[in-house]
Amino acid sequence: MSRAIDIPVAAGTIDAHVFTPGSADGPLPAVVLFTDIGGLRPCYHEKAQQVADNGYAVLMPNVYYRDARGPVVPAGQSFRDPDVRPTLFQYAGRLTPEAQSRDFAALLECLDSEAEFADGKIGVVGYCMTGAFALRMAAEYPGRVAAAAGFHSANLATAGDPNSLVHVVGGIEGRVYFGHADKDALLPPDQIARMDEALATAGVHFTTELYKGAAHGFTAKDAPSYNATADALHHKRLAMLLEETL
Repeated sequence: MSRAIDIPVAAGTIDAHVFTPGSADGPLPAVVLFTDIGGLRPCYHEKAQQVADNGYAVLMPNVYYRDARGPVVPAGQSFRDPDVRPTLFQYAGRLTPEAQSRDFAALLECLDSEAEFADGKIGVVGYCMTGAFALRMAAEYPGRVAAAAGFHSANLATAGDPNSLVHVVGGIEGRVYFGHADKDALLPPDQIARMDEALATAGVHFTTELYKGAAHGFTAKDAPSYNATADALHHKRLAMLLEETL
């Protein structure tokens, strides 16, 4: 139900994984799934497969391919370990808007060339720092991205940030859904309000939902903040969004 794939790009090779349902027939609507800051690991393989099982072909790239191939967090460790966190921040710091844009183009070329993916509109979903990636991809490819979702997104609308997503959402034509943790220090209420205002002003069809009692990282089964109830709701909302748009 999954296979590894290499995607050639100017900066190297994106190692990625393609997930499909066990009984897939023919090409399926495409979904790009970006991991959180922890990168590729078992809980995200499980997450991508669960999305695929609803009838989609899911492409999950290694966002850190410039620095490392495969998982970047050693087995038994996590983002919270002091000897791991600096490396992840260093890698993440290279994922500038320009770098993201180059990667988006390569990922779309992959969707257009691999047999699992149907032609036409796609969905994209991100977690933690990559909630912003999903929104940016929707803004840069309005004719292609029918649905963009972000869960426990981080730093979406920092005041005074010239790279804030509030400056690009006017280009979005697809649907947007955000599932926010209501106790998330990485996305305080003022940022949620700022992003909602930008989306509303731009006329984007969007939904913002607060997951009561959830903390940042509530969908990651390997995190202390994992919340099974909120995770189940996240899968339900994402399935509804993709079904209604793809």
